[in-house]
Amino acid sequence: MTNATADSRQTSPLAPGRVPGMSTAVTPSTATPPAPAATPPAQAAPPSTNRWLVPAAAAVTVVLWGSAFIGIRSAGFDYTPGALTLGRILVGTLALTVIAGLAGKLRLPRGRALVGVAVWGVLWFGLYNLALNAAERTLDAGTASLLVGLAPILIAVFAGISLGEGFPARLLAGIGIAFAGVAGIALATSSGASDVVSVLLGLAAAVVYAGSTILQKRLLPQVDSLTMTWLGCLAGTIACLPFAPVLLAEVAAAPASATLSVVYLGVFPTAIAFVTWGYALTRTTAGRLGAATYAAAPLAVLMSWALLGEVPTPVALVGGGLCLTGVLVATLRLR
Repeated sequence: MTNATADSRQTSPLAPGRVPGMSTAVTPSTATPPAPAATPPAQAAPPSTNRWLVPAAAAVTVVLWGSAFIGIRSAGFDYTPGALTLGRILVGTLALTVIAGLAGKLRLPRGRALVGVAVWGVLWFGLYNLALNAAERTLDAGTASLLVGLAPILIAVFAGISLGEGFPARLLAGIGIAFAGVAGIALATSSGASDVVSVLLGLAAAVVYAGSTILQKRLLPQVDSLTMTWLGCLAGTIACLPFAPVLLAEVAAAPASATLSVVYLGVFPTAIAFVTWGYALTRTTAGRLGAATYAAAPLAVLMSWALLGEVPTPVALVGGGLCLTGVLVATLRLR
């Protein structure tokens, strides 16, 4: 053994389990195996954890977004679309600020990434909510859910084209089954009250929903999901500040139950659900996660039944079953 070889061993980092002073007593063939042996457990842990964390995050998002239909219905009679949008995302921004403070990890992006997050926030938190709230002033819940249900299909198409996710047969089949379920729910709950402007607003909400998801998927490699959600919600709030005078007037006149619904919408379907959505979107494809949101429609039907006493028709229950079947087909291997 040469002196150069001995010196290199003595100054190299110790492998796990090595004892100082023992390095020169070990031959090269026996010195290297311990390091690889200690590596697999550390590498295997994240996939094992993600197997349930990602679906759990997606499930939290879907449940809370399903409950948003109940909250919007409760508050929509006392708050106009602009005031409801501002109130919801203002509360959401405050809640996200608390969450970010507790997490202690806000890393603000710069340059084009910062501009992209701001644009995403204005679209997703501001324009989407404004269009949907305005559409539901005259559209019944069934028609609105059918129009918004176009978003996962658009997400799959946009993701297949612009993100290179392709068009897996199982994903497309699941989306088709789930959309048929949404159509059944819409047919069962429709009151026939609609107009052209409201339908166009509902379609606009679906397009903004899909486009925002694709934009977020592109930005997430540059910005962590919590920072992006907080910053985006803040940007949406600033964009909606012109509705502040109306919001103040309606808060003074609205019953406490309606205002509590606005607070609920801000804390849960906005702050918490968008954090879990961003977490899941970082770790799975946009097409699969978008398909998972079809489960929100049957959940909304069940919540309406439990909380508002609105008994679903058999057609709505069958539609809900189709939605859940389609989601399982499309996202069975959600990662």
